[in-house]
Amino acid sequence: MADEYGSDYITIVDEDGTEYELEVLSSVEYNGFTYLAVTPADGSEEENVEVSILKSVEEDGEPILSAIEDDEELQTVYGLIMDQLYNEEDEDSENE
Repeated sequence: MADEYGSDYITIVDEDGTEYELEVLSSVEYNGFTYLAVTPADGSEEENVEVSILKSVEEDGEPILSAIEDDEELQTVYGLIMDQLYNEEDEDSENE
């Protein structure tokens, strides 16, 4: 989702109605689902930023983001996202 013009941001609302703004670092399609690698969009430039991988699923006809419960699915998607991020990084360094 991130492109040469900058990152994408989304706002999610939890069960208690609290809103969170997240920066979408990457997205990948796998087994008919979309997965997003996100981090809090608090503007900090820390090295040790927490990254979460969320799965987009439909509930009552509405898309929602949920945690990945299955460890094998999480590891597979993590690998796909890391490959994608490293490929984008390699392409960026080649274009400089």
